[in-house]
Order: sequence, then structure tokens, then C-alpha cells
Amino acid sequence: MKQMATDLFESPDFYCLDDLLTEEHKLIRSSIRDFVKKEISPSIEDWCQNAHFPQEIVKKFGDVGAFGPTIPMEYGGGGLDYISYGLIMQEIERGDSGMRSTASVQGSLVMYPIYKFGSEDQKKKFLPKLASGEFLGCFGLTEPDHGSNPSGMVTNFKDMGDHYLLNGAKMWISNSPHADIAVVWAKNEAGRIHGLIVERGMEGFTTPETHGKWSLRASCTGELVFDNVKVPKENLLPGKSGLGAPMNCLDSARYGIAWGAIGAAMDCYDSAKRYAQERIQFDKPIGSFQLIQKKLAEMLTEITKAQLINWRLGNMMQAGTATTAQISLAKRNGVETALNIAREARQIHGGMGITGEYPMMRHMANLESVVTYEGTHDIHLLILGKEITGIQAFV
Repeated sequence: MKQMATDLFESPDFYCLDDLLTEEHKLIRSSIRDFVKKEISPSIEDWCQNAHFPQEIVKKFGDVGAFGPTIPMEYGGGGLDYISYGLIMQEIERGDSGMRSTASVQGSLVMYPIYKFGSEDQKKKFLPKLASGEFLGCFGLTEPDHGSNPSGMVTNFKDMGDHYLLNGAKMWISNSPHADIAVVWAKNEAGRIHGLIVERGMEGFTTPETHGKWSLRASCTGELVFDNVKVPKENLLPGKSGLGAPMNCLDSARYGIAWGAIGAAMDCYDSAKRYAQERIQFDKPIGSFQLIQKKLAEMLTEITKAQLINWRLGNMMQAGTATTAQISLAKRNGVETALNIAREARQIHGGMGITGEYPMMRHMANLESVVTYEGTHDIHLLILGKEITGIQAFV
């Protein structure tokens, strides 16, 4: 059997999933892994401790191809498959969930809807700049009183003849304080949900930053406030309306989260394994004790199960056959797995596990956001429950 890698940035691959990857997949994973080692890992603890979003990372993400990797090359994207996209998210989140949030919002929630539902002029105007990192984007769906129930949104726009007039507010919006554009979902006068591209500098459009977070501290989060914002009619996404449009975007984002969360789990597992081999108690490495071995064995088992789910889901995404419920299962499983592994890894490190010298507390705090956004843990259970029973339980 292939020997498992032990290097700091190698992946636990107990079931030899690398045999199922192409050489291009491995090259992409390696390049992103090297990028994370160079550009994120050396500074991430300081960024989080100081609640600092490194704006320079946006252009660097663009240079390395982390934005919109599945978007066709003609629009500045990578033209890659969904396995490649998953691997990119996995490696970035091994560095930090907040960094992965920056990248996945840009790709799945800003570039994806413009590509999927936008006009040709919108694609040409915005996608290359988003792909390169010249522009940063955000996605406006969640409102102060409407999170798990987005259909209740009150943000709205009226047809004023030569433009639309947009009013309302969104909150918990990743990237918003520094975003150049926002893909905003709002109701028209008939109550139908549409997407609009709102650009920085439009009068009445502000993006207050959210402070005091204990989670995703290296990611910028804020609000979107619309006070009689005049939006040009050419900024309406023409390809699809209704709640299904933003939900389609969330499916793409949730897929990336499923891979990303396991990246965080891998980082915690790697740290715990090394610490168990190096930490001496009672004149022997703590890795020689049964309970430590139990924890490590369970971590490896759960990571392996999640890797298999993600790989299979990636192939279904590529074929266009993946369902919302299948994506929900992977997102929910991945984040729960990562949270459990972060907590167990913290225990293996003892008191040192709460310090910034090791990554578990940072991953654990970050994952408390990841388990809530893009559909809460319980909402994903109910999505699966409806799939199983045919009965909608949350309306």
C-alpha cells in the first residue's frame, strides 16, 4: 500500500485518492499549496489576532488563478473542472477559512451568477477584472431579518423608466467593505426576485464594516445599504429570476465549502499527528498512548470518508447531475467533520492548543461561521429530510 505522506503540507490519502486524480489536478493542488505556504501561512496568525484583512491578497489570488477557476478562459477564468475547483478550495482553507471565503465568494457567488445569468456585455465588463483580482466582489442575499428564509427579503427596486431605484439592506456579507461590485438580490414591484450588479461609487450605496468578530478574523465582513440607489437597467441580470437563481449560486459555493472544510480538518490532523509524535510525557511520546491513537485513527477515518464524498460529488458536478440535496450532505458532513477534528486536535495539544503557535483554535473559531453560512447546519439537515420524505419541514 502507498505510504501516507508526513510532510506538513501533504494530504492524508489513506485510500489513495491521488490515483483518481489527473496530473493536471495534482499540479494545480501543488501550485495552490505552494502559494498558501508562501503567501498565507507565514502571516495568517498575525492577521487573525489583529482582525486584519490583507487587501493585497486579492490580486495575488487573481494571479494564482483562485478566482473563478471553472469560468471559461475567454472571460478570464481558468476553464478548469470541478475537481480542480475543489482542490483549490481545499488547499486555501488549509491556510485559513477566511481566505477561502474571500476566494469562494468571488468565484461562486459573484463571477458564477454573472457568467450564468448575465448578458454578454456584463460578462465582458466584469468577469476579467474579477478573475484577475483587479475587482473584488460580494453577494447580497442575507438580510437583518431574513437569513434562512431569503424569500422574505424586503430589499426592493422600482422601475423609474431609465433606471431602477434600489432600497434595502443586507448583512453578514463577506468582502463587502472592500468590494468594487455587489451582486444583489432584490424584489421588483411584482415581488419577483432579480439579481442586480451594484457598483462602488453609486450614490446611496454604502458598505459599513462589521467589527468585533471572533471568527473569520482575517476576512472582511460588512453590510450593504441601499438608500435610493440608481442602478442602470443594463446592470440587471437578465438570464434568470426567482429565488432559484441565488439558490443555484449557493449550490456552487456549498460545493467549494465541502472541500474547503476538509482542508481545515487536514491541517488540524497534521498538527495533531506531529505533536503526538514529538510531545513526551511519562518518558514516551504521547502518540504511544491508546486514547491519542484512537483520536488520530478517528480523524483519519472521517477525513477519508469526506474525501471520497467530495471526489464523487465533484464528478457529479462536472457532469451536471449533482442535486442540491447531495451538495447539502457534503457541505454539512465536511464542516461537522472539520469541527470535530479541530476540537479533538486541540485536546491532543493540551494547553498549547489554545495558542496561536498551533492552528486549531483559529480553525475552530472560523468553522463556527462556516457551519452557519451558506445554509445553517440544521437547514441542511432539513433539505436532506425533504429529499428523504418528500415533506417540507421548514415552511
